[in-house]
Amino acid sequence: MAKIAKFGGSSLADANQFKKVYEIIKSDPDRMFVVPSAPGKRFKEDTKVTDLLYQAYYAKEENEFKKVFKQIKQRYQDIINDLNLDFSLEEEFRTIEADFKAQIGIDYAASRGEYLNGLLLAHYLNYPFIDAADVIFIDEYGNYDAKLTDPVLSQTLNECGCAVIPGFYGTLNDGSKQIKTFSRGGSDVTGSIVAKNAHVTLYENWTDVSGFMIADPRIIKDPESIETITYRELRELSYMGASVLHENSIFPIRDEGIPIHILNTNHPHDKGTLIVESTCHKPNHIITGIAGKKGFATIMIEKEMMNGEIGFSRKVLQVLEENQVSLEHMPSGIDTMTLIVHTDDFLEKEQDILAGIHRAVHPDSIELDSNLALIAVVGRGMKDGRGTAARIFEALARANINVKMIDQGSSELNVIVGVKNVHFEEAIKAIYEMFIEREA
Repeated sequence: MAKIAKFGGSSLADANQFKKVYEIIKSDPDRMFVVPSAPGKRFKEDTKVTDLLYQAYYAKEENEFKKVFKQIKQRYQDIINDLNLDFSLEEEFRTIEADFKAQIGIDYAASRGEYLNGLLLAHYLNYPFIDAADVIFIDEYGNYDAKLTDPVLSQTLNECGCAVIPGFYGTLNDGSKQIKTFSRGGSDVTGSIVAKNAHVTLYENWTDVSGFMIADPRIIKDPESIETITYRELRELSYMGASVLHENSIFPIRDEGIPIHILNTNHPHDKGTLIVESTCHKPNHIITGIAGKKGFATIMIEKEMMNGEIGFSRKVLQVLEENQVSLEHMPSGIDTMTLIVHTDDFLEKEQDILAGIHRAVHPDSIELDSNLALIAVVGRGMKDGRGTAARIFEALARANINVKMIDQGSSELNVIVGVKNVHFEEAIKAIYEMFIEREA
């Protein structure tokens, strides 16, 4: 019945948080594998250790480097002193300082926060330490290489029984032993990889919130929490901005059927949110969650009889591909096609893309708009519910918000609406009021 417990940066920000983590782990002998992040913020104006490491690595002046590096060392020493540990990281810091001055690599620099925290936490728990660089392999694009990683990591975990494995990094899969990191938030991915290879029954992800909220608490005051959510719902919400869990972290364990439990280090007895492959548990509401992002642009292409022109869509999408711009959504009509892309990506290559589309398909006209926000309304209950889209329209109409775009996938799991950036927060409030507060 082994479990893995991954702890975020806020859960390990100082000695007091370390004590909470110790009590959580020692209260359940099934918590055999622990994945720590680097120390996060201790208070609102504080700086995360990972950010300090970036500052130190890029420091142009020796005095600036020494100042920031001293701050990093002090963060760890404060934890050691406050926990009264007979432990030193001085030798590690000497190595890191030399490597920084040799400009060994930014991924190496960013990973040292997790590495040092892993060493410290392993000593505090009296658990073996496994360096992620020895057991996790990542390709040049920051993706986990399962073929190389799984046999090595599985054997190592099986031999040690329990261990601390730092998150966020591994080594390049080309045999160079060069440190490579996942994207920011990648400790969640490490936790998922360890869960898969340790064949655990549960992946606990400990953070500073008591699970997923139905909507962003910065927009909705005291939103309801989500008790159970499926992988597919999580993926949709994470992609559209819900940030409790790294969106890529579900892939290593999705096929294993291992549930993820989001829990609060500061309130360990709260129920949290359970993430599962599928469930017969009916949600409390038709929708599971609402999430969204600002900053999208639309490219509306109009051409008479485009629906009868073979290869029209392919030619348009090839223009985006050639300009390295990803497509978010593509709602269309008989004579119109709308491409939705990230504004920042599009603006850099705007004229090249427009010229490319003209050459490829000779449209009658192209219209641009760069002030779009996308909001995803997600829920497994929507499949059996009636009038979900109509209720979304009603909610937005009552708030005097014009819908610029609507898109619904064939899975009936989510509906995505586009509104002007300026109406983003009000739109989420209107939808939440319609589906949650009215049903309370």
